[in-house]
Amino acid sequence: MELTGRIIAVMEPRSGVSARTGNSWMTQEYVLEVPGQYPKRCVFNLFGEDRIKQFNIQNGEDLTIQFDIDAREYQGRWFNDIRAYNVIRGQVPPVAAAPAASPFPPAQAQPDAATSPFPPAQEPAAAEGGSADDLPF
Repeated sequence: MELTGRIIAVMEPRSGVSARTGNSWMTQEYVLEVPGQYPKRCVFNLFGEDRIKQFNIQNGEDLTIQFDIDAREYQGRWFNDIRAYNVIRGQVPPVAAAPAASPFPPAQAQPDAATSPFPPAQEPAAAEGGSADDLPF
């Protein structure tokens, strides 16, 4: 999967030593904002000191991240993990979102009554009191 946007926050790197293997590890989190009418934000991380230095992501950069999503359980709760494996620079996100296309096909001028899911509209009849409204309230 991939997202294109602007980095709006760079968190401090975290590091430690694995209790199982005894090897050291390092991870760093970033916040990517995807532009649009309603901008979306996504926190992702890079794992490994070599990748953190290789990609050298800076605040305010426009880029595309390629990532995998996984979930893990800890003490009965589940957490999502969005881990980037590639960063592509030079792709500028669209500034203004184009109007969303309708998921429905364009309406025909006169739908066929046999294929229309709705009955044809009827002209309201004038009530005795001179009102075309036939609602009881």
